[in-house]
Amino acid sequence: MLELLVFLLCGGILVSGFLAVWLESVLAAAISAGLASLFASVCYLLLGAPDVAMTEASIGSGLSILIFLYAIRRTRDGKDND
Repeated sequence: MLELLVFLLCGGILVSGFLAVWLESVLAAAISAGLASLFASVCYLLLGAPDVAMTEASIGSGLSILIFLYAIRRTRDGKDND
C-alpha cells in the first residue's frame, strides 16, 4: 500500500512538473512548481526522512513560492511599483 502511494505521489510530481513547463500563465506555473515540491516533501515523509520532508516543505514549497509570487507581483504588466 505504501509503495502505491509513493508511486502516485511520484506521478503527481511528474504531472506538476510538466504543467509548470507547459502552462501559459506564470502564476499558474509557479503554483504548479510549488505543488511538485509539496508532493516531493510528502514522498520524503513516507519514505522515512522527516527532516528532509520538513526542509522541502518549508523552503521548497513555502519560501520559494512566496518569492516567486512577490516577483510576479512586482513585475506584472510592466508597471513601475515604486
